[in-house]
Amino acid sequence: MHQLSSSPRLFSTIAVLLLSGLIQVSATLAADPPNVVVIMVDDLGYSDIGCYGGEIETPNLDALAADGLRFSQFYNTAKCHSSRVSLLTGQYCIAAGDTKMDHGITTAEVLGSAGYFTAMTGKWHLNQQPTDFGFDRYFGHLSGACNFFKGDKTFRLNGEPWSVPKQDFYTTVADVDYALKFLKEARATSQPWYLYIAFNAPHAPLHALPEDYAKYKGKYDQGWDVARESRVRKQKAVGILPDTLKPSPRPEHIPAWKDLEPWRQKYEANRMTTLAAMIDRVDQEIGRLVNDLKANNEFENTMILFVSDNGACPYDRRAPLLDVEPTNGDIALADSTGWSWARNTPFRYYKQNQFEGGVSTPAIVHWPAGLKTPAGSITDQPAHLIDVMPTLAEITKSEIPNQWPDRTLRPVSGVTLTPAFEGKKINREQPIHLLFAADRGLRDGDWKIVSFKSEAWELYNVAEDRTELNDLAAQEPERLAAMVEKWTQMSRDVLHAPERSYAPTGKAQPVHTNREWTKFDKEAPTGKAKKRTKTGAKQSMRARKNTKLKITDGTLNLVFSGDDPGIAMDLRKKSLTPGPYRLAFDLKGGSQGGGELFFTTDLKTVLPKGNRIPFEVVADGDWQKVDIELKTDKAIQQLRLDVSEGSGEASIRLLRLTDNSGKVLFKWPN
Repeated sequence: MHQLSSSPRLFSTIAVLLLSGLIQVSATLAADPPNVVVIMVDDLGYSDIGCYGGEIETPNLDALAADGLRFSQFYNTAKCHSSRVSLLTGQYCIAAGDTKMDHGITTAEVLGSAGYFTAMTGKWHLNQQPTDFGFDRYFGHLSGACNFFKGDKTFRLNGEPWSVPKQDFYTTVADVDYALKFLKEARATSQPWYLYIAFNAPHAPLHALPEDYAKYKGKYDQGWDVARESRVRKQKAVGILPDTLKPSPRPEHIPAWKDLEPWRQKYEANRMTTLAAMIDRVDQEIGRLVNDLKANNEFENTMILFVSDNGACPYDRRAPLLDVEPTNGDIALADSTGWSWARNTPFRYYKQNQFEGGVSTPAIVHWPAGLKTPAGSITDQPAHLIDVMPTLAEITKSEIPNQWPDRTLRPVSGVTLTPAFEGKKINREQPIHLLFAADRGLRDGDWKIVSFKSEAWELYNVAEDRTELNDLAAQEPERLAAMVEKWTQMSRDVLHAPERSYAPTGKAQPVHTNREWTKFDKEAPTGKAKKRTKTGAKQSMRARKNTKLKITDGTLNLVFSGDDPGIAMDLRKKSLTPGPYRLAFDLKGGSQGGGELFFTTDLKTVLPKGNRIPFEVVADGDWQKVDIELKTDKAIQQLRLDVSEGSGEASIRLLRLTDNSGKVLFKWPN
């Protein structure tokens, strides 16, 4: 595979630049402190944008790639919140303290200490708020996902609650509206600035602006098999992947498009139409940002980095809706496993899995004053989100401290990517560690090990087999054992992960499955709405919307049928002693990723307003112990517990609220 390449048309351009002396001018510009833009999108597939093989119109990103540098092997953590932690801290998520980040320091804090004006817009999905972690300005939602037209109750503007307008609102547009406002404020200070935009798109719920949706109607009627073949051809043509690459075949859990029922074909085409429109809109808003930089003569010396938090999402958490257009806040579609396979072309698997389809996504660097590589270059060197922090620190001449108030910092695991900006080799001494919940992986040079849900380890030579088709575990047992030992050592000593995270793997399974992947039913949905079932414990507890609660032998058994499910507990008449408190329980099931606990301490606040505490949900089929600290010196009035992002099941036992000494104040069921 090539380490660095560029399109042939560029060499004449380089010669002209050398003759005119403009390359020397760029070197001079780079001596000034650069401005920095980091853009993270949500659930973007490897092939979703034009310069990585997609048919979706992304002219602005394509232009940044044509004049910049692309990474063909850029890694994330395969999940939303953990990728954000790694991006912000330069550490693996668990090492940094997970969503608390109490063992890490953020890029905003590092660059802010060096005199940068810092601003963020978009999705946070971590503890507290961005303004608590070094950002001077913030607009966006603290939640992991929200209605694109209606938003949710977690929107904040500079640390204060912000009410979403009842009309003419769309989160992707609003993110850039406020980004431009913050840049205007930054320019008034004469400081260099750092802007982090975390788009929620194209994460579900799938919502598109009417004009963007109309653009793609009918374009996906040919289905995912044809779309994927087209994307592979384009990937090879643009040079992001080698001509010799063999794409992964369609997996057994996805039918051929021609075998789908007509109603399913129509429904699936509608889902991809919406996704394409959402991605197109992201590109349009990036274009609006680029135009603003150019208008203010900042484009040349602004380092722009574009990344995604994970690959396309396969979790199909809504019942099919037929003959609808999701162009308003009242109608939404869910993600599609079939289209996620096509969007992650040419790789296997999806978001959360540590196979390439989950962990490898586009990464574009554009910086005319700083890049020394020919325009349009592609590097095949592996890189990871943990590398963003040391890279930004180096180009801004900022210091990463080893101490910070009220935190116990751990070392940054990432390395600077600046050698790649000059066409040189990245100096990485440690392998790239991959872990989310029960899914595992390690990338070490040309080799990679990977485990699906802690099943038997698989071994691949990704230099020759990037799509992970030829498992060499049986042929290379010594290499496999050494890499597993290294992965385990890093899990223990670098990540400081709990022992269960690196317990021995289980047996290989003949077929990989997930209960949240699309179920290809033959019969079309009737469209009749199910009556809401009023069930639950009559002991200060109720099942929230899209939730059915049944209590068996003291265990709360929950079935979730849609978005925003969970349980709520009313303690307003219990006269509890003031906090602090702890909420502890055993959990089985739910959605892997971030659970959420909300609580209020006054009689006026209505959930989910009040205090929000994210926590990790493993959902690996075993019981997980959860213990959450509620920092308050007031008496709790209401609690809300969410353990799933959408449809699914969960069981909760031994649910109790205690004081700090461990004394049980209340338990459910009582």
